[in-house]
Amino acid sequence: MKKIASSLLASMLAIFTFAFCNKKEDNAKPKTYVLVHGAWQAPYVWDAVRDDLLKAGNKVIVVELPGHGNDNTATYILSLDVYRDKVIQAISAANENVILVGHSMGGMVVTAVAEKIPARISKLVYIGAFLPTSGQALVDLSMSDPGSKLGNSLIQSADKLTLDVKADSLTYLFINDGTPAVKTQVIDKYRAEPAIPFTNKVTLTNEGFGAVTKVYIKTLQDIVISPGLQDRMIAAAGIKTVYSVNTSHSPFLSQPHEVSKLLLGITN
Repeated sequence: MKKIASSLLASMLAIFTFAFCNKKEDNAKPKTYVLVHGAWQAPYVWDAVRDDLLKAGNKVIVVELPGHGNDNTATYILSLDVYRDKVIQAISAANENVILVGHSMGGMVVTAVAEKIPARISKLVYIGAFLPTSGQALVDLSMSDPGSKLGNSLIQSADKLTLDVKADSLTYLFINDGTPAVKTQVIDKYRAEPAIPFTNKVTLTNEGFGAVTKVYIKTLQDIVISPGLQDRMIAAAGIKTVYSVNTSHSPFLSQPHEVSKLLLGITN
């Protein structure tokens, strides 16, 4: 009887050890991160975070949304679906499932992506980002945020196709805690934001978006998407894994290594 018990114990220990080692090995494997910027910004905002993730042995894909950075897609044809499809194209080029990260308006984009290709996303990460429920558009969420100071600084173009941020408010809103060099970079790389995608609503299902594991990183000093709205969106989405950074709206510019550390800690 003792031999049987001993043999059973040894078998269980072997199984546990094998499973633990496999899990450890899996967590040690390089991850593929897909990073999606927000409004009035471009891929450059991820430079420091991208470098940290690469140095840790991971793969990184930084998406340039149409109508941002160096992309000159006509503003009138842009939509949330156009943004979504650009990200899906980037993910399709990867050989494995990805950790998909969205900031600010990029949260709307990654939400739409998760609805379309949930099986390709191992983790969905929001950083100070809009997180809609089904039937919501970005404008719906922003208008429900009394803690945001963005609204009074917006200027709509005559054709209503773009939105500008008042020049004297740009760094105050987006990177108040950044260095002078970072603030200059934000000003130099600024472009007016396509307006149409702000009005596009998402349709979400339990089988699509609902099936993806989600993480939220709160930006505690944010005056673009207030911590109050962030808390409400997190609760509505039922997200249990929540981290925070004590920064303004652009933590990847003011505290990039802290953001990298959090992203590196997010495992499959």
